[in-house]
Amino acid sequence: QSQVMHVLKQCQVCRALPSLLYQQPFCRSKTRSRTRKVDKTTSSHRTRAAKMERPVPDEEAQEQRLDGKAPDPEDFANYFCTYAYLYHQKEMLEDHKRTGAYYQAIMSNRRQFQGKVVLDVGTGSGILSIFAAKAGAKKVYAVEATDMANHARKLVAHNKLDGVVEVLQGTIETIELPEKVDIIISEWMGYFLLRESMLDSVIVARDKFLKPGGALYPSHAAMYMVPIRTHMTAQRVTEFQGSMESWAEFLHEMQDYYQVDLDVLSDNFRKEQREYYLHTGQWTDVHPQQMLGSPCCFKKYDLHKVTLAELQAPLVEEFSMHVADGGPVEALCGYFDVSFRGSDENPADNDVKLTTSPDPTGATHWGQQVFYVHPALDCAPGDKLKAKFTMTRKKENHRLLQIRMGVKVEGPSIYAEQNATPRELHYNIE
Repeated sequence: QSQVMHVLKQCQVCRALPSLLYQQPFCRSKTRSRTRKVDKTTSSHRTRAAKMERPVPDEEAQEQRLDGKAPDPEDFANYFCTYAYLYHQKEMLEDHKRTGAYYQAIMSNRRQFQGKVVLDVGTGSGILSIFAAKAGAKKVYAVEATDMANHARKLVAHNKLDGVVEVLQGTIETIELPEKVDIIISEWMGYFLLRESMLDSVIVARDKFLKPGGALYPSHAAMYMVPIRTHMTAQRVTEFQGSMESWAEFLHEMQDYYQVDLDVLSDNFRKEQREYYLHTGQWTDVHPQQMLGSPCCFKKYDLHKVTLAELQAPLVEEFSMHVADGGPVEALCGYFDVSFRGSDENPADNDVKLTTSPDPTGATHWGQQVFYVHPALDCAPGDKLKAKFTMTRKKENHRLLQIRMGVKVEGPSIYAEQNATPRELHYNIE
């Protein structure tokens, strides 16, 4: 009950049931502390309801009109619903590292946008379309799957840009445009880059609507991992143990009150709690001082070339992470960056990068994903962690991810001998 109250107090949009408390919010909204500690790996609220009622537009919102098909009801409940709330749009817009990077990428490349036709995939509030129009685009198609399209139309009109920006409601897969476009802009990134699987929709739009030689903003993406130190691993173990102690008390109460023995479910409960506390990636705000070595870039994407089949297949990579400072390695930290370079035929005049790397000034709303390692891996200075990494989409929900890693210590130290057999790790990104 305390977990439920804690989550509901933090987020007024949440309508979560206790059984959904183990999910991270698709909406990526995060509570932020006003103070900063060197080991700031506290997670934000974990919950966004997997099933929410479709928001009722306010009285001034336009009558709903669909230019394409609405999202599948199950996909709407699992994903799209949160993006129909202004509360969530505000959370993303006020991430000024995010919004500022898009503004700079568009406004510092006015020459590329001047007189061009632009498609904004997943426009939300319409902010990127407004930037494109201000940069001189002659036409912007702003596509939004949810009723947020009503608010986007209102915002565009209020800024006197409705002669340039046309908001279309429907999924990008079902929308039709009267012409090809020169540029596609989109803010599609999820936790650890690929959670939410929205890049699929951008690639569909690219193949369907982008002119030959056209540009995507962003154009490139990269994924990183780095070993870190953190007290949160020990804290999560303590929380897991506390959960099991609470279960033991619960068993006694059920026996005393109702003469029912529930101990047959103890192994199942232990597995469930272990998955949540120790095998679920957690939103964090990592300080650079926690990093034990240089980050390893283990995957790069050129968005002009990557195919839908590549994105939907398992991501399998082998890479090494140097542990310059020595261990123990208490967690692995994953993050991403995207670059706005234009295309080979129409390169940007000014390259802009948006990174979610550990930053002493604080994280973006994406934060970083931390994967706890328990027990910790001992390493000596100069050792490295050799990792075989596999990431797949969950069968029950393709917007969530599963990671499996085999990790071993390599180097001249005694720890390498002790860890010659790879440690098998697995995590969920929910």
